[in-house]
Amino acid sequence: MTHVRASPPVERSRARPNVIVCVLAFCGIIVSLMQTLVIPLVPVLPGLLGATPGDTAWAITATLLAAAVATPTVGRLGDMYGKRRMLLISLAVLVVGSLACALATSLVPMVVGRALQGLAAGVIPLGISIMRDELPAERLGGATALMSASLGVGGALGLPAAALVAQVADWHVLFWAAAVLAAAGAVLVHTLIPDSGVRSGGTFDLIGSLGLSVALLLLLLAISKGSDWGWGSGVPGAMLAAAAVVLLVWGWWELRVPHPLVDLRTSVRRQVLLTNIASLVFGFSMFAMSLVIPQLLQLPEVTGYGFGQTILVAGLVMAPNGLVMMAMSPVSARVSRTRGPKTTLMCGALLVGLGYGLSLLLMSGVWQLMIASTVIGAGVGLAYGAMPALVMGAVPRSETASANSLNTLMRSIGTSVASAVAGLVIANVTMTAGGEVFPAQNAFVLILGMGALAALSALAVAAFLPKRVAASDPGEPVPVPVPEAKPEAEPGPEATPPARTASGT
Repeated sequence: MTHVRASPPVERSRARPNVIVCVLAFCGIIVSLMQTLVIPLVPVLPGLLGATPGDTAWAITATLLAAAVATPTVGRLGDMYGKRRMLLISLAVLVVGSLACALATSLVPMVVGRALQGLAAGVIPLGISIMRDELPAERLGGATALMSASLGVGGALGLPAAALVAQVADWHVLFWAAAVLAAAGAVLVHTLIPDSGVRSGGTFDLIGSLGLSVALLLLLLAISKGSDWGWGSGVPGAMLAAAAVVLLVWGWWELRVPHPLVDLRTSVRRQVLLTNIASLVFGFSMFAMSLVIPQLLQLPEVTGYGFGQTILVAGLVMAPNGLVMMAMSPVSARVSRTRGPKTTLMCGALLVGLGYGLSLLLMSGVWQLMIASTVIGAGVGLAYGAMPALVMGAVPRSETASANSLNTLMRSIGTSVASAVAGLVIANVTMTAGGEVFPAQNAFVLILGMGALAALSALAVAAFLPKRVAASDPGEPVPVPVPEAKPEAEPGPEATPPARTASGT
């Protein structure tokens, strides 16, 4: 007979739920700011760092690759050794990376610093997992929706803030500010966020971590640099093939190791698998808009469709997108509570598809693009709030961080694919105006159309999800209160049998 020992009950934190939510959401927004921090600097980075445009592109690519590698590993380590501990380590790495960029005067320190910033990407799934451990059930839905939406909120709000700072101050100020914010987040977490004590135990799967990291590096390098290297050169295709082989071997290993990095048996559960597929497709849909609208606003009027605005104006136009994501978090939680997170995800995908449809019709004014962007942001806020609820409803509490990390990774891969596809379309569908070559308007129409199609694909995938999320943590023993023994009382013939553990013993 196999005996399963339940973890001792964890004392609920005395920290106020509002404090926990605010601190963790603040940390999530800080980390997501790193996505757009360097965008205002992209045109001038070659001159600032004394490097070619192709080399300075690594200031963005390094962050993407590091985030992909770190997210699943940090999630597993959080489940094993403590989510609060890994959250503090991630924020400390973010401080170091920001300081490296703030002191950089050449390419290599800048790329190293940006890679360190990317390693902090696990903060958002860790924050969601801490919320599951610490918050009462009635607060969990809204809190996780807000934490999940912070991934888009920080990116949307970071663009105008970074553009403003870059215009009025030395560019290093951006990274000094990032270091200060990350340090403030670490102090708040250390002071106000308790350690729940929920642990999964086991040993760390180093081979699985290395295998997944290699596969992700090959995959994302091929996606992000394929256009630069040339898809006809054979290099991107060879890297994609190698990534597929490594993933197959990695999957074989994960199914046989006692304590895998990613529990594939849990990941192929219908609810988890379909949510991750929808997240990947939805990540593409969300990011397509972020690539198109700022470019439409900044292209010169000589193109016939551009608005000739500065990047600061473009950022301000995108800002309502981030604000409405945050505003939709409680709405997402309410719909999930009354109708189920499946309905919330489907409504979000439908709203994003509607926003893209509006963007195809409303392209003749700045205010029109703002309306379309805001509608898409509302849909993203709904959908992003539902994804953690779907994942957590199908995995044990001890695997929350690693499961949410995998879901976050799926979204990141979707955004990477969107960036690569949009870059390929823009580079090949061009026009000439005023003696210069610009992307043709049809290129942006095509990308917006693909964003709409991706949103509708996510809607179709979500339709096959179970109607309601499981009410408890599957696979975990449920503590049953034991009444005090009374000598005069004897068990009767209809006494309740002992509670069974998850393994049935």
